[in-house]
Amino acid sequence: MRWQRWFPWKFIIRKLAVSQGFLDPVLLLARLSRFGQPSEVAAPAELLRAASVLHARGLINSQVIQYNLDWVWPYWIVRQFDPKDHSFIPRAFSLTHINLTHRNWTAVGLPDLAEFPIVDPRGLLTPVYDGWSLDGWIIREGQSPLIPARSRECVQKLRMKEGLSIWTSTESKELRLEVAVQMISKEKSAACQMKLKGSAKTGAQLVVSLRPYNPEGVSFVHQIKLIQDAPGCPGWEINGKEKVFFEEKPDSMRFSRFQIGDVYRRLEEPEAEEAVMDCPVGMATAAALFKIPAGQTREVTVHIPFAKTAEPGRWDSAISGTCSLQIPNPRWQFLYDAAVRSLVLHAPGDIYPGPYTYKRFWFRDAAFIMHALLCLGLGKRAEKVIDLFPKRQTPAGYFLSQEGEWDSNGEALWAMERFCAIMGHPPKLKWKEMIFRAAGWIRRKRLPAAPPTPHAGLFPAGYSAEHLGPSDYYYWDDFWGAAGLQAASELVRGYGDLRLAQDLLNDGNGFLQCIDRSLSTVTQRFKTIAMPASPYRRLDPGAIGSIAGGYPLKVLGPDDPRLRATVEYLLKHCFFRGGFFQDMSHSGINPYLTLDVAQVLLRQADPRCAELIQSVADLASPTGQWPEAVHPWTKGGCMGDGQHIWAAAEWILMLRNCFVREEAGRLILGSGLLPEWLIQEKPLFFGPAPTEFGVISVTIKPHRDGPIVSWTAQWHRPPPFLEIRIPGFHPITEDAAEGTVRLKPVEGPAL
Repeated sequence: MRWQRWFPWKFIIRKLAVSQGFLDPVLLLARLSRFGQPSEVAAPAELLRAASVLHARGLINSQVIQYNLDWVWPYWIVRQFDPKDHSFIPRAFSLTHINLTHRNWTAVGLPDLAEFPIVDPRGLLTPVYDGWSLDGWIIREGQSPLIPARSRECVQKLRMKEGLSIWTSTESKELRLEVAVQMISKEKSAACQMKLKGSAKTGAQLVVSLRPYNPEGVSFVHQIKLIQDAPGCPGWEINGKEKVFFEEKPDSMRFSRFQIGDVYRRLEEPEAEEAVMDCPVGMATAAALFKIPAGQTREVTVHIPFAKTAEPGRWDSAISGTCSLQIPNPRWQFLYDAAVRSLVLHAPGDIYPGPYTYKRFWFRDAAFIMHALLCLGLGKRAEKVIDLFPKRQTPAGYFLSQEGEWDSNGEALWAMERFCAIMGHPPKLKWKEMIFRAAGWIRRKRLPAAPPTPHAGLFPAGYSAEHLGPSDYYYWDDFWGAAGLQAASELVRGYGDLRLAQDLLNDGNGFLQCIDRSLSTVTQRFKTIAMPASPYRRLDPGAIGSIAGGYPLKVLGPDDPRLRATVEYLLKHCFFRGGFFQDMSHSGINPYLTLDVAQVLLRQADPRCAELIQSVADLASPTGQWPEAVHPWTKGGCMGDGQHIWAAAEWILMLRNCFVREEAGRLILGSGLLPEWLIQEKPLFFGPAPTEFGVISVTIKPHRDGPIVSWTAQWHRPPPFLEIRIPGFHPITEDAAEGTVRLKPVEGPAL
């Protein structure tokens, strides 16, 4: 409304704050903005909202956890609040207490269903989004219990043979607890199933406990109602909404509220006749107890039904025909197979970069995830996402996921061009207006190319990715913008508008020329050809964004000296324990950014690529997942979602490019294969692998006289030249649609 523009909000807020002894918020925000370049948006409102929710919970955590350490808390709290543990974080001046050392969890689910129950590293199940949890314990009267969250050792596995399930096993000298969690289809709907198996040498009790928290902290439980009218299927109703059912009646139950304490402290008390437990604080707890006879095992099954939102798919059909990998490295193989399922699970129609903290859409993450889906042969899933793009485009043509981020239009256009190229399809007619408007936005958004300032012709200063820093003229945004115009040119060509296609190509090339000119000013000022994050930044970890010109966009050639210099700077100054350590925001080792550097090295035929891939494999959790950033000492997650799907996508793309990758109109085979893979007997295989030329399957049979490489393909374009470049062997160039060749070893050490 117009009155909001002239009403003196700033004056009122400032006067109110100062009168109460607070800092002037208007002056504070003005001073903060001075640390970056002036921009339209100081910080995306979406990011501020997400941060406010995170810290609101952290504030609640600070008021609950440290004053009630006799409760049974989740694994991350046990570790992070223990002064004897490397995970310990002092809390003196921390207003909020947030999981910063063990942000690890793994989602289970069914294809095409946007419900993602998550399981933490000790088997704690959070079945509903951002909700309460269920935990399993074994107790014995007068003796030490088995509480997985307090156990330093456990075994956890991701099982993929029959659907997707997580198995967690914890044991002490006389007790053993196994917990298996998966989503199951039930009468055309879905339910989360938790199976607990407890065994004890002496008499004990298996406990299923309702917990008012999850891997982020407190999640309020105000009411627990005992369900008794379901024959043979008793359970709980939580907060008047969700329900938990037991397949068999518990031997006894206990309930507690915050004022009394954790239900854990009431397990040995007589059973109370309570049908409803109300807790005004929101920290109600409950426990169902099942007797375990001495020397025997007790199994308990729990179901949490979901309201039907969509009919779930089947795992066997969802991954049927996807590009498969066969290599003699069991760990890398497992991580690839797990990543395939992670991508399918998190693309139920839209794309989510994570099951919990990042369960929302960003163009940035989606571009990489969609590319991986395309390279797996899951183009239909990527197509569904593109069909949703129009609802995210403003009338001006801006693809909005967060205000003030100028990379999104380039990412959307690049993803659409990748879809058309890899699928061999022209762009859909209904995408035409969307593409035209998106390209037009990039053209209008650029700054004038004159006068010749360091940022002339680039995008305005923006917030960009959170790990780059305050608002600035980021080359990351500019490379995506230029690549977006080039992609739009190809898409428009598919509509037959050759004149506009050429204009867009010229504009894309002109954008790159402005980037080149800007980088020349950097060389003059800082005496280095390495590319910083922006023309006004010294070299720092933010330079990781500038290598986007080499990967994935390839607007810079593999031997571009600026790209080489940037990677060398990053490797020398920004790596820790084999991975890229992002000092900004993330303050952890980033698996997906490490793989971005590895991709650039792969294009340069640099053998250090394999070392980085192995480092990322070492950072994966036992369930084959990566958080967004990894704590350098605890090896637990310290940033973002505990299961980061962008990282899973990068793992797929990394191994795909080791076998098959496009480069300047050619297909290069085998350039990332490891020497040890070729000194055993089992054949290597990758395929059917979609490429921009068609679908190819590659088999490499190790042989003492040199590996035998064979391929079959179905091209939707004229067959490309194939360069077989397995390290340590003479390269061979072929142009056959299919064939078999034997490689000869290079004399001397392998390159």
